[in-house]
Amino acid sequence: MKRKEILEFIEQEKIVAIIRLNEQIKAPHVVKNLILGGIKVLEITSNTPGYLDEINNARRLYPNVLVGAGTVTDTRIAENAIKAGAQFLVTPNTNKAIVTEAHKYDIPVLMGALTPTEVCLAVEYGADIVKLFPAGNLGIDYFKAIRGPFNHVKFFIVGGIDLNNMQDWIEAGALGFGIGGSLMGSNENKEDIAKRVAKFIKLVKEI
Repeated sequence: MKRKEILEFIEQEKIVAIIRLNEQIKAPHVVKNLILGGIKVLEITSNTPGYLDEINNARRLYPNVLVGAGTVTDTRIAENAIKAGAQFLVTPNTNKAIVTEAHKYDIPVLMGALTPTEVCLAVEYGADIVKLFPAGNLGIDYFKAIRGPFNHVKFFIVGGIDLNNMQDWIEAGALGFGIGGSLMGSNENKEDIAKRVAKFIKLVKEI
């Protein structure tokens, strides 16, 4: 898929599942269960042990799912993730070099930004989507204030998103979400994950 097609797919799905684990052995199980629940876009963070292997494995096993790399803070991580098969990159920070590297390979970047200056820089650098992070700490009122001068920017919201507030964020102008803990919960049981995921997907598609 080309960058434009990948971006359109992400915008259509609206949810990027964030997989951040402390043990590599859990990754295949979590990926499988999220996908069984209906997730079609996921990121495996660079601070998950063996993340490059798990990106490669997920690409091979689930060709109809978009697999990206998260917590991409520098070009070294970006290069390694792209070589492993990442179809998009997600950053917590605002870094021009990462956009330059990704776009060389026709790969989109969801770039982390929080302040007005960081949002401006992310747009200037060519970020495909601005990831407002950590959004939950400042809340919807802050997002509404940011959107005033930046109503042309595509925002995905990351941090503090759950079933109780997702609709409010969308009504405030959010294009989509990166969600980790709320999807996973404290129980990694297959049925529990699938049920939670299904609720999130149903809600986001209905709004």
